[in-house]
Amino acid sequence: MKLPGMPLVLTVVNLLLVSIVLARGQNAQTRSELPVLRGRALEIVDDGGKVRASITVFPSNPKFKSPDGKPYPETVLLRLINSNGAPNVKLSASNKGAGLGLGGATNPTYMQLMADGDETFLTFTNKDGKHQTLKPGVKKGPTPYLPSR
Repeated sequence: MKLPGMPLVLTVVNLLLVSIVLARGQNAQTRSELPVLRGRALEIVDDGGKVRASITVFPSNPKFKSPDGKPYPETVLLRLINSNGAPNVKLSASNKGAGLGLGGATNPTYMQLMADGDETFLTFTNKDGKHQTLKPGVKKGPTPYLPSR
């Protein structure tokens, strides 16, 4: 029994199967791309399980007040933490402004650069607790020499 159209039918079925396999191969490549990571916080830990970096979104909290008496707004905070557990770098952003804090080897040695509302300032604090704040338009003698590291 001979079927004259059988080679044609087999060819069409083979082409259909090949196209399905190729289409699935392209989808597999698309799926291998990582999706966007979404969440309210991210922590990076070292080999010992200590948190060494974190990004956290803190909600607005009326219980905690800023120096001007207003509740702290929602804030995003990035912390880079040294091996002793101290956050040496803090970078924050909110609707009020942004801040950058750089900590030294001993507490309370740090620098703080802030843009808070309509004001900006830079504060330096040494290990003995002495500090100086620089604000635009305010002159307090010569600018202190800051050695580069």
